[in-house]
Amino acid sequence: MSRSNTGVTVEREPAAPIGEPAAPCPVREVLERVSGKWSIQIVIAAAPGPIRFTELERAIEGISRRMLTLTLRSLERDGLIERTVYPTVPPKVVYTLTDPARELYESFLQLMEWAERNRAQITQARRRYDTEATREPLPVS
Repeated sequence: MSRSNTGVTVEREPAAPIGEPAAPCPVREVLERVSGKWSIQIVIAAAPGPIRFTELERAIEGISRRMLTLTLRSLERDGLIERTVYPTVPPKVVYTLTDPARELYESFLQLMEWAERNRAQITQARRRYDTEATREPLPVS
């Protein structure tokens, strides 16, 4: 059997009719949702345990109340945040990470550790690239 023909048939979604948008890639959709600036910070802030809205607001610099509300709703809809309302006056609301979000948090920790380990090398590469880019013009297509 040649390398170009493995005999494996891949089932594909039918192409969208011309003029209609293609179906979104589920993996890309999930990654876009959880890799957003505010989603990452909310997951990190909520990782230690149940946290109230105002505590999240204080912990995440630069987030507006509206953006925090929208992002929390989105994370709750995706099953990453659990919202619990306690019947007190005024009502007490806390947010807790679900198991998938805790797993995501562990991935964020690994990514942060990777960034810290490679920060100096990336900085050097940027300096080297910027120095070379100022001397050599990019090819024009």
